[in-house]
Amino acid sequence: MTAKLRARAIKIAGTSLRVSVVTSVIGTCTGAPVYLSNRDQPSELRFCGFFAEVAGAVAGAGRPDRETSNRGFQAGYRGRVARARKDDACPGALQTHHAADGELARIRLPGGMVTAGQLEALALAAIDLGSSTLELTSRGNVQIRGVRDAEAVAERLTGAGLLPSPTHERVRNIVASPLSGRRGGLCDIRDTVLALDCAVRSDPELARLPGRFLFGIDDGTGDVSGLGADAGIHAVDDSTFAVLLAGRDTGVRLDCGAAVGELVAIARRFAGTRGSAWRVAELDDPDQLLGPLPATAPVGRTWAARTAPPVGWIEQTDGRVTLGAAVPLGVLDAQVARYLAAVDVPAAVTPWRSVLLFDLEEGVADVALRVLAPMGLVFDENSPWLSVSACTGSPGCAHSRADVRADAADAVTESGPTGGHRHYVGCDHACGSPAAATVFIATGDGYRLREPHP
Repeated sequence: MTAKLRARAIKIAGTSLRVSVVTSVIGTCTGAPVYLSNRDQPSELRFCGFFAEVAGAVAGAGRPDRETSNRGFQAGYRGRVARARKDDACPGALQTHHAADGELARIRLPGGMVTAGQLEALALAAIDLGSSTLELTSRGNVQIRGVRDAEAVAERLTGAGLLPSPTHERVRNIVASPLSGRRGGLCDIRDTVLALDCAVRSDPELARLPGRFLFGIDDGTGDVSGLGADAGIHAVDDSTFAVLLAGRDTGVRLDCGAAVGELVAIARRFAGTRGSAWRVAELDDPDQLLGPLPATAPVGRTWAARTAPPVGWIEQTDGRVTLGAAVPLGVLDAQVARYLAAVDVPAAVTPWRSVLLFDLEEGVADVALRVLAPMGLVFDENSPWLSVSACTGSPGCAHSRADVRADAADAVTESGPTGGHRHYVGCDHACGSPAAATVFIATGDGYRLREPHP
């Protein structure tokens, strides 16, 4: 693959400079510009030097040596890599799922949080050992499809700190308000997310949780409480959380300091009494999970499900900027993921299949936006891509009756924006369906509709 170099003058934060633009073909992102700074680069372009190495990787150079990188795999993880058990088919990074297009590994990102180094590791694992794409899930996790060497993937993830517990890797399911502590919300829940993840990994009993069990932590904005997490907390002021079961307010109120312990206690009770139930909503009496906790507030409130991600230029309360990039149909080209990682700031994958880049100075955000926008990422809150989603479909899923991603893309091209969210699925399992979406279910000769839940 060749790359054309051309130079042009651009103005960043009031400073004119000459930069090189590498135009490369990356997946479907033809003509994506890659900015390579000159010797006197300003701070606004501090991350751009890495783009040269990325462009080299597109041409087949600059990747880590696979044989070298595969050495030193932690012995405790060998032998743990296996296909998903029949009693719980939810895949993980060590317990993969055999799909029609090969092994599928799902990597949990508690609260969606991911460092630049971890995002780079995920991208390279997908390029070297998988399908060269990263799938973003409706729980803010990441999947690698077509895995050719599951142990090598696990080694990469372990080295990046993405597999801190082999026994609990499938139960680290935590969704959280992604902009918490940076914009909006009644309290900063980032430390609560980290504390909950640590508590879950430290409790041997919770290794028995189903891979579908979901924790939710909402900072009061109401963005994730509508996702119907099995056990959740929702900030009602800067020091108090409401306890939610299956997305419903139980009337129980907790001080912030007690929230993590009670979420763990609820999860332990569920693990011990669930019988054949996979989710809290399947229990006859979910409130039994509360134990002795009394209701001190009205019971029964729920929150509307959201389907649109935060996208575009988002001003933080500290004056810095978050960039929100929606990923059409949740399929992120791994080379584009490397460009996101090159910005070298904290990031998050959201339950709405988008990526947030946090804590950017204005000048850096401006350059990053210019670089990333032509690569197929969506920064426009009015884009029709924000109102459509799809499951994997054919050919990746053997159950699917249609190539639903292609049909969803055609629908966006042909009809543009609609009055609601549309989710295309290949079979009656309707994987990944948002609660607030009209679901288009493939029948083999078309689609039948399932309206959103009231």
